[in-house]
Amino acid sequence: MNIERILCLGDIMQDTIVIPKGEMVVGSDVRAKITTKSGGSGANQSLWLAVNQIKVSLIAKVNIDDVKHYQIMLEKAGVTPLLSGDNKLTTGHLITIVDKNGERSFFTDRGANINLCVANIADNIFSDISLLHLSAYSLFEQSPREVALELIKQAKAKNIAFSIDPASVSFLREIGIEQFFNWTKGAALFFPNEEEAAFLSGSDNAKEQVKILSQYYDLVIIKQGAKGAIVGNKSGIIASAKAFKIKAMDSSGAGDAFLGGFIGALKTKHSLQDCLIRGNQMGARAAAKIGAQP
Repeated sequence: MNIERILCLGDIMQDTIVIPKGEMVVGSDVRAKITTKSGGSGANQSLWLAVNQIKVSLIAKVNIDDVKHYQIMLEKAGVTPLLSGDNKLTTGHLITIVDKNGERSFFTDRGANINLCVANIADNIFSDISLLHLSAYSLFEQSPREVALELIKQAKAKNIAFSIDPASVSFLREIGIEQFFNWTKGAALFFPNEEEAAFLSGSDNAKEQVKILSQYYDLVIIKQGAKGAIVGNKSGIIASAKAFKIKAMDSSGAGDAFLGGFIGALKTKHSLQDCLIRGNQMGARAAAKIGAQP
């Protein structure tokens, strides 16, 4: 796959990360370490792609007062920001609670992200793009979904490949499996985690997951957490790679980092085995620290 510049569509969020220093006590206090960092699937994926030497542009929406801040932050990191500002809703906010094993639970207020609309997209948006990448968060609300489907339509018309990260099994349950497949089938690359692959395929077996999901997507890359990752197509599982052993601090953004590493290695014509190894390396790098971005 020839990858020169990627166009990303997804959220920008402000992340509040809570690491309790004991068990939760309903109705009372628990000591905790609380950190505020930039996040959002679209921003995370764009920044990890940039770390892996990919030219990337990001379409997103924030509160109008935050546009300049995020433009500067993204540009410094090597991402071209294609941002619009909302004068009603605040920039999205996510609260992450991290357990003692580094696993996390989310409380999500997507804020301005849900007001992204087709009118915010430039007419020549695909002028130098060779891959469209979408976080499925863009499919879970009507207005950004219209943007996502329009971009997929334009990409197909221009013979530009697109890739999908399914993003959230909770929101996938809301929209339904059949609807999700109808919206996203034909993607060249599909990046579910283990839970998302099980839900969408109806199977806990990795071989079955690849068999079923490859009916809709050319290449299925399943992130399996501490077990590593696999990649397959209609022929079955092609390659697998073990995870790097680390002390997990916060798994937020590990999947986004994996994506950046995998596509970065794919761009430089590495084998699929090497792409998995690079993805796992980036995922481990993300999970070994607090926060979702590099």
